[in-house]
Amino acid sequence: MYRSLNSAKIVATLEKLERRVAERFPKAGLAKVCAELTQIARENDTRAHMLERPNYLLRVLSAVVIVAGLALIGYVSTQIEVKRDTESIFSTLQGIEAGLNIILVAGATVIFLATLEGRWKRQQALGDLDELRSIIHVIDMHQLTKDPATSLADTTPASPVRTLSPHELMRYLDYCSEMLSMAAKVAAVYAQSTKDPLVVAASSDLQQITANLSAKIWQKITIAQSALSARSGALAGVAAAAVSAGARGT
Repeated sequence: MYRSLNSAKIVATLEKLERRVAERFPKAGLAKVCAELTQIARENDTRAHMLERPNYLLRVLSAVVIVAGLALIGYVSTQIEVKRDTESIFSTLQGIEAGLNIILVAGATVIFLATLEGRWKRQQALGDLDELRSIIHVIDMHQLTKDPATSLADTTPASPVRTLSPHELMRYLDYCSEMLSMAAKVAAVYAQSTKDPLVVAASSDLQQITANLSAKIWQKITIAQSALSARSGALAGVAAAAVSAGARGT
């Protein structure tokens, strides 16, 4: 049970993450983004299972078309009269060429219909992954202006409003990192559900994107932690100096 991803567990984890974000940042849009990601995970759970199941209707229709085409070719071949007293070799070569063309077209049609289900599922999966790619970039947009290295004194009228404390900023960035990680897990479900190389490559690409974005976020978290530690150390120094001064005064 621990050798494959469980879509239901992914959805449950996202639902809990959504509640955590909403409780800590009730007025922020990040909770709505997390809710949208949770909805995508629910929908992709159903879609991924559909990719695993064979499409019997499409297979039956393809089989009917193939059988009907072969039957038509067989019927036409029975109506052909072979005459040995042909007028020239060119007529014989034309007949052979026509027969080869029919065989090539029939073969191409069979291959097209035989691979139709796989190509249809591939388009569905790639479309779903593109939707997931968009929300990944939306998450990145929410953390883009959360820069712990920018002080309040180094702002301009066009600078984004910074109202989060260092601790709140770390929690906000941590939630963004968690959401990116969960988005990567949703993408991995597709790689798990199909062996199509293009789908697996697209899923791996999304996982690499989320890993790179998470690395940037954790750099910001590290800076925020350093700033918070420095601030705590400075306050502790001031308090110690005040205690020492009071002791000398007494």
